[in-house]
Amino acid sequence: MKIAGMIMAATAAFSIAGTSAALAQQPRTGLVTRIDRISGTITIKDMPEGTTGANAGAATEEFKIQDGARLNALHAGDRVTFAVSDTAGTKTITKIDKSDAVTKIDKK
Repeated sequence: MKIAGMIMAATAAFSIAGTSAALAQQPRTGLVTRIDRISGTITIKDMPEGTTGANAGAATEEFKIQDGARLNALHAGDRVTFAVSDTAGTKTITKIDKSDAVTKIDKK
């Protein structure tokens, strides 16, 4: 009976670890609201996929950034695509890119 319990506990642990690893691989989109270059943190408002007005109650989160030099190219108001990893309770951005917010319209 103890062996069965240990197997179930190990399976649950791998399941949770696999889920957080999968979440870290999914790109997220957001709007930069604040940058603290001294502490190496960035605050991003999540921009969920969906209809217009759906982001009215979007969550705002603060993240550490793995490569602080990347903050130099970003400013509050920038739309970004980013990937997050959660290590020991600290959410860290492992990849961040500025998104094109303006769509070009060709006039003919």
